[in-house]
Amino acid sequence: MDAFRKQASKLRDQVAKQQQAVIKQFSGSGYESSDVVVIDEVELQRHQHMEKLYRATRAGRDFQKEIVKAAETFTAIAYKHIETGTKLSEECCRYGAENNSDNILAKAASVYGDARKHVEKEHEELNRLLSSQVLDPLRQMIIGPPLEDARHLAQRYSRMRQEAETQKEEISRRQARVRESQTAEHVAKLHAAEAKMQELKANMAVLGKEASAALAAVDAQQQRLTFQRLVAMVESEKTFHSRVAAIFGEIETEIVSDRQKKESAPPAVLFQNGSEKTMYFLAEAVHPYDAESENELSFSKGDFIVVRKVSQTGWSEGECNGKGGWFPSGYVEKRQRIPSSNLAGEVY
Repeated sequence: MDAFRKQASKLRDQVAKQQQAVIKQFSGSGYESSDVVVIDEVELQRHQHMEKLYRATRAGRDFQKEIVKAAETFTAIAYKHIETGTKLSEECCRYGAENNSDNILAKAASVYGDARKHVEKEHEELNRLLSSQVLDPLRQMIIGPPLEDARHLAQRYSRMRQEAETQKEEISRRQARVRESQTAEHVAKLHAAEAKMQELKANMAVLGKEASAALAAVDAQQQRLTFQRLVAMVESEKTFHSRVAAIFGEIETEIVSDRQKKESAPPAVLFQNGSEKTMYFLAEAVHPYDAESENELSFSKGDFIVVRKVSQTGWSEGECNGKGGWFPSGYVEKRQRIPSSNLAGEVY
């Protein structure tokens, strides 16, 4: 009965150890965290350094995944933006074409529609750069063999270290049995356990160096590649926004210039006096003016002009030297007011 109890107790201990090993293997970061000295202090330092590298490569991979996720969202939003912008561009160009006349709004719509096309092309170029310079390299790094191989080596080392820890406990038990009863069988089993421990120690030394070197190389590569891709993202977005700002700056200048020119231009239709009695006035040119169109009036400094109408746009209409037309009001000064009925050729 006592033998049966001892056997059952031994079986429970083995099951508990196996469960603990399984929990360690599949929980946490995938690499066992332990401060237990299994071989010596050198091995403990190697183990702690490898654990640090393992966690660093996991954090680096997770950060790369976040960048990829963000870049994918940016491109998806940009494609929607391109679709909407292209439709707006078509609508603006159609409105401008259908209302193609001396119309400020129609011309502005055409200018904006054409500029919108260029903006969406810049959006497409930004998406292309994000895909080729950010998404593709990071995806390849995340699922690439170097990272997985290095982490598998570290996990193998962690399992081997757990095995060595178990073997160390086995040696302690064998040593206790030899002290209790130094039989040939107990001594042989102790020697076998010690030999296995030496083999594990040698294998751990080789595997530990290989895993540490692989993890260090992957960590350095992650840091370098992620930094480069972040810089590429910044440069791509900076270039995109600069070009878009330049496009909108140009069309703003063009639209505002057209509006100002339209507002400051002289009226297209000359003033008609008819039979109504209107008061004209005589003005003297204080600056010379050269006509820029057929309905404008040229004169020299000192010429006298009969002014027949003054517009709120800053232009006046009158006659000088037998010719009529519009001219800037600021180029003349009023001298004398005369009724239109008294207007005669000798005024000139």
